[in-house]
Amino acid sequence: MSSLRIITNGRIIDPKNDRDEVADLYIKDGKIAESLSDEEIQNAETTNAKGLVVCPGLVDVHVHLREPGQTHKETIQTGSWAAAAGGFTTIVCMPNTNPAADTAGTIQYINDAAQRDAVVHVYPTGCITQGRLGEKLAPIGSLKKAGVVAITDDGDCVQNNEIMRRALEYCKMFDLPIMDHCQDMSLTENAVINEGEWSIRLGLKGWPAAAEDIIVARNALLSELTGAHVHMQHISSAGAVEVMRRAKLRNVNVTAEATPHHLALTDACIKDYDTNCKMNPPLRTEADRQALIEGLRDGTLDILATDHAPHTNYEKDKEFDYAPFGILGSETCFAVSQQILCGEAGIPLNDVIAWLTYKPAELVKLPAGTLTPGAPADVAILDPEGTWTVNEETIFSKSQNSPWWGDELTGKTVATIVAGKTVFENGQIVG
Repeated sequence: MSSLRIITNGRIIDPKNDRDEVADLYIKDGKIAESLSDEEIQNAETTNAKGLVVCPGLVDVHVHLREPGQTHKETIQTGSWAAAAGGFTTIVCMPNTNPAADTAGTIQYINDAAQRDAVVHVYPTGCITQGRLGEKLAPIGSLKKAGVVAITDDGDCVQNNEIMRRALEYCKMFDLPIMDHCQDMSLTENAVINEGEWSIRLGLKGWPAAAEDIIVARNALLSELTGAHVHMQHISSAGAVEVMRRAKLRNVNVTAEATPHHLALTDACIKDYDTNCKMNPPLRTEADRQALIEGLRDGTLDILATDHAPHTNYEKDKEFDYAPFGILGSETCFAVSQQILCGEAGIPLNDVIAWLTYKPAELVKLPAGTLTPGAPADVAILDPEGTWTVNEETIFSKSQNSPWWGDELTGKTVATIVAGKTVFENGQIVG
C-alpha cells in the first residue's frame, strides 16, 4: 500500500480547526499532510468520498475490553474491531479486568496485547484503589509510569470520602484525570432499574437518581478542595446535570460525559424485561433524557463516550434481577448519537463530531482528534444518511448485547483509517 493517500471530494469536518468544507485530504507517511507535490499526487492511492463526511477518527474514553480475565465476553482484538467498525481510531480501556489493572505488570500486559492485536490505538487506565475494593489506594505513581492515561475504579465507586480525597491529591500531583463512576452504593443495594413509575409497574428494585447526584456533588466539592481534574462518567440524571452546571459556574475542574444509550432510551424500554436495556447507571425518565441533551447543548456535559460493555448471550439471558449490567456501544455510537442529537434535537453535526474527537482527546491528553497537518492520519469516513442493520454481519464485538439488535439505524461508518492505513472498509475489518 502506498504511503501517499488522497481522500477526495469529501465534506471535511474538523471541529478543532473550525473546518467544514468540501475539499481533499492528504496523507503522507501515516500523517496528515497540508499538500502533496504533483509527482506525489500521481503516485498516491485515491479514495473518492463524494457525499460523505471526512473527519478525525473518533475517540472513546470509556470502553470495556474485558482482557485480561474475561475474554469470553471480549478481547482487546475484538474490541478494537468493534471500535474500528464504529469509526473510532482511539479508545481508552477501563481497569475492571481480572486481575484488576492496579499494578504496572497488568498495564504492561494490556499495552503488549494492544500493540500485538489491536487495529486501533488503545490506551489503558489504572485503578484508583487496589482490586477496585475502595479500601487502599493503588500505586498511582507506578501506574502513571506504566502508561495509564487516567485513574478510575469504573464499575465501582469509591465510597470513602477520605480515600477519594487522597486519590485526587495524588492524581493532581501526577497530572492525571480521575474518572469516577458516580454511585452511592448504600442507596442502590440490589437495585436494577431507575426508581420510579416503571420500577413500580415491573416489581423491580428501584435505583434513585439521588445515588448518582450525591457522588457527583461529592466529587465536585473534592475537586474544588484539591484542584484535581475529576471526570464524571456516564451521567444519567437531570439532577447530576444541574450539579455539574453549578460546579462549572464556580470554575471547578470537572468534566462529564453522556452516553448514546442514555440520550436515546428511557426506563420505559424495559417494559418487557429486556435485559439488553439493563445498564449501570440505569436508563432513566424522559425528563432526564432531555436534560442530558440540553446539558450537551449548553456545555455542561463535555463529551460523548460509549461505555461499551460486552456480555455473552448466556449471561444476559437470565431473569432481569440476575443479568449483568451493560450493553455494546462502539458500533452503534455514531448512528444513535447523530439520530438523536442532530435528527431529534437539531444540534449541528459539527458539535457531535467535536464531542467524539478532539474534546475527549484533550480531556485525557491524547494525540488524536484533529486533522491538523503533521497529526497522525487517523480518519473516519462517515455517511450520515447511510442505513444499516444491527446484526451478526455488522457487529464485530465478541458479544451481541445491544438494545438495537435487529434494528435499522441511520449513520454509517464507510471507512476507518489508522496512521494512514485502512483498518475498516465496506463493512469488513481490513488486514
